Amino acid sequence: MAENTRIHFIPPKPPKREKRVGIYCRVSSSSTEQLKSLTAQVSALTRLTAATPQWLLVDVYMDIASGKAGSSRREFARLLDDCQSHKLEIILTKSISRFGRDTVDTLEALNQLKILGVRVIFEQEALDTANTDSDLMISILESIAQEENESRSDNIRWGIKQRAAQGTLKLYNRKCYGYKNDVDGSLIIDEVEAKNVQLIFELYLQGKSIIGIVAELERLEIKSPTGRDKWSKRTIDVMLSNEKYIGTVRLLNSGENEVHYIAENNNPAIISDAKYQAVQIEKSRRSNVMKDKNGNQRKGTKYSSKSKDTK
Repeated sequence: MAENTRIHFIPPKPPKREKRVGIYCRVSSSSTEQLKSLTAQVSALTRLTAATPQWLLVDVYMDIASGKAGSSRREFARLLDDCQSHKLEIILTKSISRFGRDTVDTLEALNQLKILGVRVIFEQEALDTANTDSDLMISILESIAQEENESRSDNIRWGIKQRAAQGTLKLYNRKCYGYKNDVDGSLIIDEVEAKNVQLIFELYLQGKSIIGIVAELERLEIKSPTGRDKWSKRTIDVMLSNEKYIGTVRLLNSGENEVHYIAENNNPAIISDAKYQAVQIEKSRRSNVMKDKNGNQRKGTKYSSKSKDTK
């Protein structure tokens, strides 16, 4: 090699960025936490695009909307329009749950994009529609949807339990006969209905049977809670054991660990504690079922107040 030979280094040409990429991100609200999540999604997917030499970032689509069916997703609609116009070849998104609102919604969009030849990559699940057949994708989507539904149900139950423990659950102020809700949703006494509740308790302590009470209410032309002329025996029986009439609400969380939540002085009382307890004692005395060491066993005779009812 001659002494004056000069060598030049010619770097290889970088691959042409020819795969047009669109990034889709979605959050369900405009809260500070959700907006931070949106920023993080965009940032991570932008870095992923930049790190792949053949990819060219064309646009970023961001929806801040509810996941409920019927809610507006303008950016998602714009994304699909751009795919229809062949402006995009690849869609990057964080996860399946961010892409679609539910399994049906997601499958419909994926089928549409498959026909258009657009590839969708779910970064969190490491799924690429270019490498996943339809049956497997459907199976994956259904599995994820089931997990999300179970998680959502657990969250709902946890929320109900917390509100019950804190006394803020709306069930505490669910109205029954004798009460109505004020403008704030709290229980207040309905004076007309409350008098009928007091009458029912009085009649029972006077010795009338539930059938006898139904007949007396009909004679007095007092309408049932549903507006009917005749009351049902079940309605009367439930009323006579309703603790709400003494201002107490008892909520039961039935499950592996049964939990009771009792709110005393939850609402104004219609019946005194003494009268309520007297009715419970009388109901127990009249019951035609007794428990022995072998379980439940019926008594041979039933309570009858026929002589008292016909007076």
